[in-house]
Amino acid sequence: MKNAVLVGVGMVADTHRMALDASKLVNLTAVCARRPERAEDYAEKHGIRAVTLAEAAADPDIDFAIIATPPNARVDVVAAFAKAGKPILLEKPVERGLVAATAIVERCEALNVPLGVVFQHRMREASQKLTELVAEGVLGELAMAEICVPWWRDQGYYDAPGRGTIAQDGGGVLITQAIHTLDLALSLTGPVAQVQAMARTSKMHGMEAEDVVAAGLDFSNGAVGTLTATTASFPGGAETIALHGTKGSARLESGVLLVHWQDGRTETFGATAATGGGADPMAFTHEWHQGVIEDFAQALDEKRPPMVTGRAALKTHALIEALMESSIEGKRMKVPSV
Repeated sequence: MKNAVLVGVGMVADTHRMALDASKLVNLTAVCARRPERAEDYAEKHGIRAVTLAEAAADPDIDFAIIATPPNARVDVVAAFAKAGKPILLEKPVERGLVAATAIVERCEALNVPLGVVFQHRMREASQKLTELVAEGVLGELAMAEICVPWWRDQGYYDAPGRGTIAQDGGGVLITQAIHTLDLALSLTGPVAQVQAMARTSKMHGMEAEDVVAAGLDFSNGAVGTLTATTASFPGGAETIALHGTKGSARLESGVLLVHWQDGRTETFGATAATGGGADPMAFTHEWHQGVIEDFAQALDEKRPPMVTGRAALKTHALIEALMESSIEGKRMKVPSV
């Protein structure tokens, strides 16, 4: 049994706590926060101990840290654990922009500190089945991909201090919501070479960053694709990834994978599950987080990379960077190499 400290007691803290409570591999041993009184309140409520960042980094009984702070509060926290040689599992995104995210990844790599990123959509049964099919090549060559994130957030969500701002979050729907779907999509399709995008703030929200993005994608393997991502699609729906290959098409939606083979067969895998695409952003199971946490713990034991490393997460950051630059410049943009 490994022991973890949870850094940050915001919106996603309870998901991590429930995942750890259910785990037989990892124990939540302590919690800390930028405001000590918040950590103390949370610790007292859930029967765990509150610690400072320095105490957590120095504690030999803590095997790794789960960092769930806002993106603008990552650098010092990562630095403390990396300096102590303590492995880090980081909530998405790595940081607000590609340069800052790369700096965090390179800091951990330089100190040989394992760094994993929480992209829990990869842990769904249907996602893993599609990953298997793609790896086996049975869908044939990828011809086209459709990525759609039709989510909804009400204005109250964006009224929270800093939410939907560049300074705290690094952007809007792309880096905060669609990043999960983009990560999963890239793990299936391979990298995007170029994009042409339009990002806007709709009449649905009073916020600084974008809540609507539409884009065309040119993949490195020659496939083409489309992306739509929004938090202005009331009442919100499940994100979808559709891959069209030369031997069959596969569609992921609400935890279900539907495969149409060109020989006439149809197969279905997985089970319908809420994804947090509606008014309640936390309306999803903790089991996917549990899978990510346990994979990270097992990776440490087996001395292998976790499912999503910090370096792998930079691919999604690079895509988001290119999408936003394309919108700002009004032209096709290459996706940076990472």
